[in-house]
Amino acid sequence: MSRACLCVLCGLPAAGKSSLSRSVCLAARRRGWRAAVVQYDRLIPDQAFQTREADDDATSQEAVSFQMASCVFTIPRTEWKIHRNAVLRCLDEFLEKQEMPIERPGDSGIDGPAWERCARALLTPPLDPARADAAPLLILLDDNFYYPSMRYEVFQLARKYSLGFCQVYVQCRLDLCVSRNETRPRPVPAEVIEEMAKRLESPNPTKNPWEAKSIAVDTRVMELISCALSDPLSPFEDDVEQKEADRHRCATSVVHQADQACRRLISEAMKKARGQLSATLFKSLAAHLSESKTRVLQDLRRHFVQDLNFSRGEDDMDVDHVVKTAVMRFDCEKQEILLKVVQHHSNF
Repeated sequence: MSRACLCVLCGLPAAGKSSLSRSVCLAARRRGWRAAVVQYDRLIPDQAFQTREADDDATSQEAVSFQMASCVFTIPRTEWKIHRNAVLRCLDEFLEKQEMPIERPGDSGIDGPAWERCARALLTPPLDPARADAAPLLILLDDNFYYPSMRYEVFQLARKYSLGFCQVYVQCRLDLCVSRNETRPRPVPAEVIEEMAKRLESPNPTKNPWEAKSIAVDTRVMELISCALSDPLSPFEDDVEQKEADRHRCATSVVHQADQACRRLISEAMKKARGQLSATLFKSLAAHLSESKTRVLQDLRRHFVQDLNFSRGEDDMDVDHVVKTAVMRFDCEKQEILLKVVQHHSNF
């Protein structure tokens, strides 16, 4: 078998699992993979969720409401587990044989035609026939999977065939799920979603090491994008980021010019001092001039970045005048430093 991965999509009804699974499946096929979605609510027949009268009190106490195929039915918990196991059993056989499923008896627990469509999608060759044998296989399992035990069954199946296993928890606020659900043709009662939200246990790698490869996806990302689409930026508003970039670019240019001019002054001063000062004073002069230059240039950059008004472009500014002003300041400090060094030399 080529590389394969079972990916569990879990979350509340109307959280966005189906939309996400379609997008991921399409993206996988574009990458040359074989991919398909195993949707539990399409595989388990509707009649499996018909309300049944309990045979005894014990069975009645096990009855619980579940959501599937966008409907809610009260069924014995044992029956529900049988149908979930049927899906995994079919998937198990597919992974073992890698071929179209044979016709199944009516009591198999899943919808035969629906499973055949799913298997056919899994067997569909990738876009590049030359890579068909090496094309990875991605199987997305789309269901609520609100208990870790439900997800662990898939993990065991992946381990049986040495497949990759990961989980995507489609996280969504309860009120948003309820709101989205109300727009569906056959909505689930809100109280069912609320009850499932209480029971839902999201992947917890700390508690369950086998859930290490799990991520949470917040479907509010699409809402954020939709909000941005409905609120486009005006071309007449000030572009703060661009102004900031222009400010730094101009400051860098001006500081660079001032730095070059100050370096020339230092070079001239050091040439004149060479041979007239002791080695110790010569090094001290170089250090003081370098510190003075650094201080002048830092003040110059701070002035440009913080104080300069960029209502006008750089072309309208007298850059030469700004550079000369900074250099004149350094020249004055240079003269003071030279005077102090000379006085110190005279004292010795």
